[in-house]
Amino acid sequence: MNLNSLQLVNYRNFEDLQLDFSEKINCFIGNNGVGKTNILDAIYNLSFTKSWLNPLDTQNIRYNQDFFLIKGKYRFEQDEIEISCGLKRGKKKSFKRNGKEYKKLSEHIGLIPLVSISPYDSNLILGGSDERRKFIDSVISQFDKEYLLALLKYNRILTQRNRLLKQFAEQRIFDKDSLDVWNMQLIEYGIVIYDKRKKFLNDLSPIFQKYYNFISEEKEPVQLSYRSQLIENFEDLLEQNIEKDRVLQYTGVGIHKDELIFKLKEHTLKKNASQGQQKTYLIALKLAQFDYIKQISSIKPILLFDDIFDKLDRLRVEQIIKLVADKHFGQIFITDTNQERLDKILNKIKINYKLFKINDEISETGKSFTE
Repeated sequence: MNLNSLQLVNYRNFEDLQLDFSEKINCFIGNNGVGKTNILDAIYNLSFTKSWLNPLDTQNIRYNQDFFLIKGKYRFEQDEIEISCGLKRGKKKSFKRNGKEYKKLSEHIGLIPLVSISPYDSNLILGGSDERRKFIDSVISQFDKEYLLALLKYNRILTQRNRLLKQFAEQRIFDKDSLDVWNMQLIEYGIVIYDKRKKFLNDLSPIFQKYYNFISEEKEPVQLSYRSQLIENFEDLLEQNIEKDRVLQYTGVGIHKDELIFKLKEHTLKKNASQGQQKTYLIALKLAQFDYIKQISSIKPILLFDDIFDKLDRLRVEQIIKLVADKHFGQIFITDTNQERLDKILNKIKINYKLFKINDEISETGKSFTE
């Protein structure tokens, strides 16, 4: 699968932009603020029906304009597919495949697999456990409808149970039978989620380890592990925590407390790793995500690398480019401010690429090789 071309009309800072892409590596070079990331954001939008930069669609309309349009032409083996996303102020967003509008945006998710790596991913390390659970959920939910349904039901039941606990406190009553109704449903869906998360992390961890070792040339040991309270019996946990839950008016045990543990040399990554090591960890994690999606969907996801080379030494940058240039990976889009660095690396690799220099005007260079 490849994105052959992209058209932007009034999207963020672009009035009218038309780009044709290499089937392998595409680099966008320019100073900060010229719109490199906006191009990647548009590509992301065509996969996930939303911007990763701004969840409020109207704020993606170019200043002083009434609408935006994103149009991408993809090749799936021998078929060509056109995906378009448009929004006019005061109107509902329109999302179409080959000119036919989707009834539900969720119908599109999973058609164009994509993995993005950006500075915003630092929240996975620096943020709370909810950020890391969100990462797990977003990956599994794309291709496992049973998981998504169980997650939605679990969260709804959790809200109802918490509401009941608050009601008990306000009315100074306690009805264990009422609580048990929610407990049994919480257990049913919680176990499904736990089992699927556990399998996902068991599959992901060795792949992650392989990528980190390659990028760092095995200079430092790292660990990725999954911690859940459900390693114990969930029903027993709920019973043991009833009194505490009543005091806090909140459910204190369950899969909503799960955690991903990131470690470097037996220490937590957040407190003991340099910015370069943290970035290497995130890149390895996202490349492992790529492999997982590829295995599930039998499609090579598009890779977006947004300004990820800052704080990385030259050797690690070169290792990453060498890695994604391999046939195992598909189409890659990269933003960077340092053209000289990318030129040196790309000229060493016999690979198709295009380089777009983003300033007041867009200039294009590249190389093409036949196999």
